[in-house]
Amino acid sequence: MKKIEILAPAGNLDSLLAGIHSGADAVYFGYGELNARRNAKNFDEQSLAEASRLCKERGVKMHMTVNTMVYDREYDEVLRTLEIACKYGIDALIVQDLGVAKIVREAAPEMKMHASTQLTVHNVSGAWQAKELGFSRVVLAREMSREEILQVTTQVPVETEVFVHGALCMCVSGQCYMSSVIGERSGNRGLCAQPCRLPFASGRKGDSGYALSLKDLSLADRVKELMALGVDSFKIEGRMKRPEYVAAAVSQFKEAVRGAQADMDLMAAVFSRSGFTKGYFDAKRGQEMFGTRQKEDVLASQKVLKKLSDMASKDVARVGVDFAFSMKENEPAVLTASDGEGHTVQAQGEIPQQALKAPTTEELVWRSLEKTGGTFYYLNSLTCDLGEGLIYPASQLNSLRREALDKLTQLRGEIHEIPFHKPEKQPVPKHIGVQGEKLPLRAAVREIAQITERMGEVCELISVPLDELLKNKNNLPKEIVPKISVSLPRVVFGDDEKYLAERLTECKHLGIGHLSTGNLGGVYLGRKMGFVLHGEFGLNIANAGCLAEYERLGLSDCLLSFELSLARARAVGGTLPRGLLIYGKLPLMVTRNCPIRLSGCKDCKGFGTLTDRKKEVFEVRCTGRRYSEIFNSKPVYLADKMDEVSGIDYGLLSFTSEGAKQVDRILLRYTQTHEPMENITRGLYYRNVK
Repeated sequence: MKKIEILAPAGNLDSLLAGIHSGADAVYFGYGELNARRNAKNFDEQSLAEASRLCKERGVKMHMTVNTMVYDREYDEVLRTLEIACKYGIDALIVQDLGVAKIVREAAPEMKMHASTQLTVHNVSGAWQAKELGFSRVVLAREMSREEILQVTTQVPVETEVFVHGALCMCVSGQCYMSSVIGERSGNRGLCAQPCRLPFASGRKGDSGYALSLKDLSLADRVKELMALGVDSFKIEGRMKRPEYVAAAVSQFKEAVRGAQADMDLMAAVFSRSGFTKGYFDAKRGQEMFGTRQKEDVLASQKVLKKLSDMASKDVARVGVDFAFSMKENEPAVLTASDGEGHTVQAQGEIPQQALKAPTTEELVWRSLEKTGGTFYYLNSLTCDLGEGLIYPASQLNSLRREALDKLTQLRGEIHEIPFHKPEKQPVPKHIGVQGEKLPLRAAVREIAQITERMGEVCELISVPLDELLKNKNNLPKEIVPKISVSLPRVVFGDDEKYLAERLTECKHLGIGHLSTGNLGGVYLGRKMGFVLHGEFGLNIANAGCLAEYERLGLSDCLLSFELSLARARAVGGTLPRGLLIYGKLPLMVTRNCPIRLSGCKDCKGFGTLTDRKKEVFEVRCTGRRYSEIFNSKPVYLADKMDEVSGIDYGLLSFTSEGAKQVDRILLRYTQTHEPMENITRGLYYRNVK
């Protein structure tokens, strides 16, 4: 069975030390501003240099996070971050934005890239697409079950990294917009304010009033099952946590990998939210998975911090040394040390003396050289060439050992830079787009009944969910079919092609040639099946490089991220046609755990509401019992601001709960009257999301 990497979080140098002292095989951390934990202390160049030395000496791999959506104005910052990563020999970059991935491939092709969980890779097609884009590893979504993980590991020849311990977001990673819409702090930009941990009530039986707060994950007692799945890395969440948390999680997973029993009570004591859950892994979602941080949880942590602090401060033996000791008459003693990784050093000592009593034996040499306590070395093997009747004092052997290990450490700590070639910044074509009231319109509906005659007349494309389309395949007006784009589910876990291919083939037989998707896997599968591809908001496109990559992947056009202001959207250059969502309730979360039916789906009509602490009401809609979406309480409305919308190629009107008459009223406002409307929001188009 292959060696499993234990990957530790490092929000700062102290946490990094706690991870490597506890036995982590690799650490992941952020540098500067371009990472998904901008509120962690993170690393500057000075602390990164120290971290690199410490990790290289111990053979610990370093993964740097560059896992945020970026803007065009941050191009130079991306390059500076990449240059620093190359300078200090970072082993891999964790990347979300395909524009960033493009820069890495061009400027540092030898740098490995891991597809961040923010890329929402949760199925076979997504993993294949990530591999084709040059990612050597995919960080799989936390919501995947044991069987779904296995489907990826057995079908796609790419490394896989799986979260095994730490906080669970209610929303699928990369698809959460609640923090940005409510507080202008984007999770896709590394500044999530965690509004999901605040009170949200559904009013349903069993609801604690915190309907979006999940317990923490821990699979430390399921390590054998995880290893059997063929994953490559066990990822521990927690770059915002203290060093003692890191020490507890790393040490217990190391024990579990060795075959010992993990101390679940210790890990729960240092940090948990009403205990741990394995609901996603076991495909048993529901009320048991929800929990909050309680007073008892806080008090429990105080009892174990001292023990964990001691653990975090001491190195573990991780590098085996092969010693060769030579002691000849009238020649200086020589100790050679090798680490089995190509590093060999020598230390030369005094000339041995004739023994008056007992000469130095191999056993005595072993006793001196095995005393490596306090270092990260252990004696792996010893060969001796000892002259007869000679003695070499233990104190001098100890001195040779220290000198040899110091030299070996210095050699191991040398940083080998990765080649970096700063590319010439190519001019990006300015995108002209269409101005204001002349903007072509498209529509997205949830139900066929929302497609009106007026919609067929004024909208150039109408996006319809796959299941809804097939359910009504015999009632589709022939004149509408050429305008229909089948919209894939936002998430399809595991073997998505097995679930989707037959249904999409049926769509083609109906004469539908367009496909809309907001996921990397959907792009891969739609291209493979020959559809005209349209990108949805879930692709999180915010810069010209990302646009160019999706154009290369076959998109004919795409929605820009609705986290962009109008000014930022207008400034995105490039040639791929792009649109904006200009009407509709913004989808704040897509969740695999239903927040309104905690005890099951019986008698549920697929609709409910959540109320926050400010009495704002949010719609929750279920999609075929596979996932739920949480929508903002008010719709984005720009019909009276269309003269300010420019630089794009189409506007999307997204309809959720609107009936046919209301749909027509909205269409009339956007095509003719352009009058104001009450109880609306402008979304983020006049705000600057951090």
